[in-house]
Amino acid sequence: MKTYSNEIKRGIKDGLSIGLGYLSVAFAFGVQATLLSVPALISIIVSMTNLTSAGQLAGIVIIAALGSVGEMVLTQTVINSRYFLMGVSLSQKFDESFTTGKRLFLAAFVTDEIFAVASSNKGSISAKYFFGLTVLPYIGWTVGTAAGALFGQILPQQIQAALGVALYAMFIAIVIPPAIKAISVSFVALLSAGLSCAFYYVPWLKSVFSQGFAIVICTLISAVLAAIIFPVKEEENEDERNS
Repeated sequence: MKTYSNEIKRGIKDGLSIGLGYLSVAFAFGVQATLLSVPALISIIVSMTNLTSAGQLAGIVIIAALGSVGEMVLTQTVINSRYFLMGVSLSQKFDESFTTGKRLFLAAFVTDEIFAVASSNKGSISAKYFFGLTVLPYIGWTVGTAAGALFGQILPQQIQAALGVALYAMFIAIVIPPAIKAISVSFVALLSAGLSCAFYYVPWLKSVFSQGFAIVICTLISAVLAAIIFPVKEEENEDERNS
């Protein structure tokens, strides 16, 4: 029978680089929240109860704009829908130590990076390993947010503005590599950017749709058009399953 004495330590070791990366990104998120006049305590609680950079950034924009609960729920559902697929994929690698309670608890810590590291493990993974993997990323995200929210206010205005842009630069860095390789990704990115500009600069659209609903509409239109124009061929699906 497989032993788990060192599984937590192995998970913590694998999560170290993720935690360090989250520390800097979360600091930028904390600064951005401060620039949107979101109280420091609120932004810290958001990071302690969530672990999603894109979702949190959209969330604080809605909070700052005094958006409705329905708007928040719809926006988060659209932005974070990818975690449904990640969770289903990861569930195929869980061993017998993953009880229903542990699955429900640890599901809250599934992020793009944690998913990538966990899924790259050969064979099954234990609950203890996955818990260890999430420890440092969670600490890094929470501490980074707290530092940005509390101490970012004392930074010069120019640095605050630069850190506010850093979070968006991270998203650009994530999109550019796959956009270079696939025209479909480039299409989605450019269309989304164009639609977002329209919702921001066209007076009628800006007056009718709030920022939260604008994000949802841009995402849905871009995804639907990309699915119609660039359908995934059956041969590609077979290659992905066999790889």
